[in-house]
Amino acid sequence: MTTMTDSSVREFKMPDVGEGLTEAEILKWYVQPGDTVTDGQVVCEVETAKAAVELPIPYDGVVRELHFPEGTTVDVGTSIIAVAVGDGAAAAAEPVQEAVAEEPKPEGRQPVLVGYGVSTSSTKRRPRKGAEAPAAAQTPTAAIQAELNGHGPAAPAAPAAPAAPAAPAAPVTGDRPLAKPPVRKLAKDLGVDLATVVPSGPDGIITREDVHAAVAAPEPAQAAAPRSEPAAPAASPSAPTSYDTTRETRIPVKGVRKATAAAMVGSAFTAPHVTEFVTVDVTRTMKLVEELKQDKEYTGLRVNPLLLIAKALLVAIKRNPDINASWDEAAQEIVVKHYVNLGIAAATPRGLIVPNIKDAHAQTLPQLAGSLGELVSTAREGKTSPAAMQGGTVTITNVGVFGVDTGTPILNPGESAILAVGAIKLQPWVHKGKVKPRHVTTLALSFDHRLVDGELGSKVLADVAAVLEQPKRLISWA
Repeated sequence: MTTMTDSSVREFKMPDVGEGLTEAEILKWYVQPGDTVTDGQVVCEVETAKAAVELPIPYDGVVRELHFPEGTTVDVGTSIIAVAVGDGAAAAAEPVQEAVAEEPKPEGRQPVLVGYGVSTSSTKRRPRKGAEAPAAAQTPTAAIQAELNGHGPAAPAAPAAPAAPAAPAAPVTGDRPLAKPPVRKLAKDLGVDLATVVPSGPDGIITREDVHAAVAAPEPAQAAAPRSEPAAPAASPSAPTSYDTTRETRIPVKGVRKATAAAMVGSAFTAPHVTEFVTVDVTRTMKLVEELKQDKEYTGLRVNPLLLIAKALLVAIKRNPDINASWDEAAQEIVVKHYVNLGIAAATPRGLIVPNIKDAHAQTLPQLAGSLGELVSTAREGKTSPAAMQGGTVTITNVGVFGVDTGTPILNPGESAILAVGAIKLQPWVHKGKVKPRHVTTLALSFDHRLVDGELGSKVLADVAAVLEQPKRLISWA
């Protein structure tokens, strides 16, 4: 057997797949020691505080060692896999008992870190030994909000009813099951091995419904077993065992939730928050929404109250530009932005994320409708990139989709204002001297009192309300 030298082993380090991220969790390894890898081949999937990302290896060789198991959080810059290259690759392959075919370089995808679609290559990978350990008995609690305008979030997809015998599980092969990152995360949370799930999506893609159906399908062993007392829910392997698992469930704080918690604590105890409220009659805005839906210029675009609320906020910022600023603590300066990157808070299975529309101030109403539609679709599919969540200047959070009247939102770090939109409801309202049913909502504007005083905050909130009450002001003020 040939002896390898240290120079023949390359260490692949955890990269920073976002802007300034410090760590990432290894969700899944797609290779094992002894496997042949090629330049650009995806070797693992990791989850950062902002997105699930597939990592490609940047050279050819044979996997020598995986330094961390799945589920481990690793600091950026730490080596995660060792690959023997050149002469060392041949030496590393000698002890392997089974034949490992050299994998062809994947076609149709470039060796970048973010944004891989479904692989079209026929690359084969060695199947992992054993199934994944079941996660804690806790399903994801946040569903993607189906409509950011809305009149309530869409109902979650119902699990397939096991009325008919469950379809036989797909045979386990060396191929990686095709599924999008949110579906992989759902399967991991529910303890479902994707290799056993029967896909129903196009081109053999596993959907969320397929994962739920796999959970609902009874297992043969359980069907044959006599009835007994219900078993205690399985605890996460990393969870402490010094508590009663029948009465408590412990969920590790990591990923998006960990980053969100740190950011919110930092914001709440750094920027002095002030929140102001206004209740406004938006009946004319609702009528305008219906008119725009019939306009040929908006065919195929997302038209809803949020579109006009976003435009109203952009108009208010144009009239009061000092609201669009940030506080530079190190330089002791107020930085007024001459552009608006409009953030839209969205609830996803991975947690709350706030992607933003770049240069939203320069977009026409149809362009803004297109940008909002793309933002929502991308968030639903779990494809929001880290770059899309960087550089926001002001944010809208729509708590009304959950039937909530209003709230006191916390600022995103680096921003000076955030607008919360409550539920739009028919309420008795005095209109032209008579009490009539009108569409009414409550707006709440939180702002950083270091750089936004009460007068400026009040003007911005009043302008937003005025536009929504009389949307014709969009023409004269925009």
